[in-house]
Amino acid sequence: MALTRKAFLAQLVGGGWVLFGCGGGGGSSPAAPPAASGGLCGVSISDNHGHALSMPLTDLDSTTDKTYDIQGAAGHTHSVTFTVAQLAQLKAGQTVTVSTTVTLGHDHSIADRCT
Repeated sequence: MALTRKAFLAQLVGGGWVLFGCGGGGGSSPAAPPAASGGLCGVSISDNHGHALSMPLTDLDSTTDKTYDIQGAAGHTHSVTFTVAQLAQLKAGQTVTVSTTVTLGHDHSIADRCT
């Protein structure tokens, strides 16, 4: 499911945070991103070609694992799952690195850090 402009703006205005992957890279592990200020997160997506990650702030308190679609502007999608423990690590300001599902013969590593 593609993220529409309307959904993107609603998420941005509605108190969630929007995380965009950095381009470039190469290699399977992205560098740890600097955390954004003001209770937001920063993200780095390895070998990115238009993917983006959007995660509501309330998900950091989840008692179940959370799966996100990172299609963004890319012509295909990947899913990424953060476990309850990883969400708690993000809430504590730690860097978490996860891998996406494989689509079209490739995947991405995502490094995420919140303040």
